[in-house]
Amino acid sequence: MKKKNKWFHGVATAALLTSVVLAGCSSSEGTAAGNTASTDGGGKKELGSIAFYSPETPDMTKEMGQAFEKLKPGSSVNVQYAGTNVLVNRMIAEKDNPMADLWYGGGGFLPFESAKDKGIITSYTPEAIKDWPEVQDGIKVRDKDWKWIGAEVFVLGFVYNTDLVKPEELPKTWDDLLDPKWKGKIQMPNPAASGTATLLVLSQLMEKGEEPGWEYFKKLVDQMSAMPDSGSAPTKAVAKGEALIGIGFDFMAYENKAKGEKVDFIVPEKTPIIVNPVSLVENGPNPDGGKAFIDYLLSKEGQQKLADWYHIPISKEVQSKTPLTLEKVIPHAQEMDVDWVVQNYDRVRNEWRQKFQ
Repeated sequence: MKKKNKWFHGVATAALLTSVVLAGCSSSEGTAAGNTASTDGGGKKELGSIAFYSPETPDMTKEMGQAFEKLKPGSSVNVQYAGTNVLVNRMIAEKDNPMADLWYGGGGFLPFESAKDKGIITSYTPEAIKDWPEVQDGIKVRDKDWKWIGAEVFVLGFVYNTDLVKPEELPKTWDDLLDPKWKGKIQMPNPAASGTATLLVLSQLMEKGEEPGWEYFKKLVDQMSAMPDSGSAPTKAVAKGEALIGIGFDFMAYENKAKGEKVDFIVPEKTPIIVNPVSLVENGPNPDGGKAFIDYLLSKEGQQKLADWYHIPISKEVQSKTPLTLEKVIPHAQEMDVDWVVQNYDRVRNEWRQKFQ
């Protein structure tokens, strides 16, 4: 497979921002039609109801919504949770009457790139980060037209049960998962529903080529005990001992480990390491509310909330609780060809359905 435009080969460095502060409701534009924002008796704008679509950890997004409501009296955040592809399909179906104001997260920026030409997300440039370049030190951190903005960094790899898997047995590469000893002991999310798994499929097809890539997944699927729709479900299965290895992102393992579960995380030798974005929904009912929440997510307060949930924040002002460091994961980063992703995202997902469902 021809590879081009290899601008992405690592993670978003913590030095991207010299300062990210809470910009509040930064939009100075007039209230758009359908905006539920209003003013209180003193003339101060209240943001009203904000519809927040996200496939990320429900408890985390709920906590983020509650924190925002405390910062912005008069606001009410309604979090809608589902798998990435489910949410994208919902936004497409709602395009003539959008119900969401913002979309956060989806297993990295690839679903956002694919969604740009579907008329479901629109440009927004937060005042606090208006000087962000599109590419920083060879790393793409935002869409060129500001249709998505990176909020954090994700590492795709292996979650394992520390009670059931010995350190010397751990897989080190994606090909190691094909070892017969793992048959029936692995779980991965369903790429038809999960952005996490779609990222895995795309990355392996890019790395191996189409024919060898599909042959790899034919073998890998045969190793699986289950392929749930949720990106976080394999990690939960590993924590329960229902699987020995789960495919997921780093923070999924560390969230569960912090709760006392017997899990840990392995970064494969070459793997996707990618920014996870937030976007404003096109023609959403409350654009001022959506913009204000994006401002919050990129603020020090919002970045700290992500860090508290073991995500790697994009702001240098906040340190992640993850034991992984940027220096440790950079050598593992797989090069990504975003042009190929945009052209093939839907096709690959549909081929997965045809081949494995």
